[in-house]
Amino acid sequence: MMPFFLLVVLLILPCLLWAGDDILIDLDTGRKEGIFTKTPIRQRAIVIPPKQQSQTALLFFRGWPGIARIESVNDKSKNLIMFLRKNEQRFKDEGIALVIVDCPTSEWGMSGPNPTACDDDYRSSQEHLSDVRLVMKELREKYGYKRQFIMGHSYGTISSKWLALGLGDEIAGSIHSAAMTLASGNNFKFGYSMSGFPVEKIKAPVLHIHNENDACRFTPYQTVRNYSKNNLVTVRGGVPEGDPCGGRHYHSYAGREVAVGDAIIVWINKSEVRTIVGE
Repeated sequence: MMPFFLLVVLLILPCLLWAGDDILIDLDTGRKEGIFTKTPIRQRAIVIPPKQQSQTALLFFRGWPGIARIESVNDKSKNLIMFLRKNEQRFKDEGIALVIVDCPTSEWGMSGPNPTACDDDYRSSQEHLSDVRLVMKELREKYGYKRQFIMGHSYGTISSKWLALGLGDEIAGSIHSAAMTLASGNNFKFGYSMSGFPVEKIKAPVLHIHNENDACRFTPYQTVRNYSKNNLVTVRGGVPEGDPCGGRHYHSYAGREVAVGDAIIVWINKSEVRTIVGE
């Protein structure tokens, strides 16, 4: 007969895994880097769990420079852009685990405002698919998040698009926010793979989100509008401050954060597309 205390632990463990503190995922990719001393390459993510038991998770890939450099859960805030920070509690209330996914440690490159690694070559690779599948497996088997969505913002849409194409029906859907469609960076090597990208070949449901006044020159609204069908959320208005490609401008929905959060939540939970928000 099973000891009483063990039975109690088994009954409450699922609740403990969903509620409470943020969770660090730290996985061995099975690859190593280094010349003289070989170091295991790690794939990390931070899970922000919902209030109640849920099977839904949203895997988020941040914008420029695109590398989260996660070492602990304390790295959460610096990797959540404003519209996600302002909606963090609402995601929790609506039963959606928010998961910040990093580039593997081998793709961190040199620290600074401009990336020197984790570029299109990696983001479009089988290695990226394999690394994200490791995170997805951990979320599914250890935490019960069987219904998983992918979301990229700005430069992070290089990942969200390639992953959505490669993962097929392994995901419940993908969200591409302020999508980067024009290349940038040294020798324009960041974003080059988006030219002619076959969005129509993505199998799982797709949602595009874009401010119609986006002033970032690498993320023109009209391009996204042209290839979107009935799955575009057009954001109107907002507060343009600072860098047009930054987190406090139309590009990142400044002044329209709650409306964008609502649009994401209703699409994930109800498959509803709010074609225009922010009016």
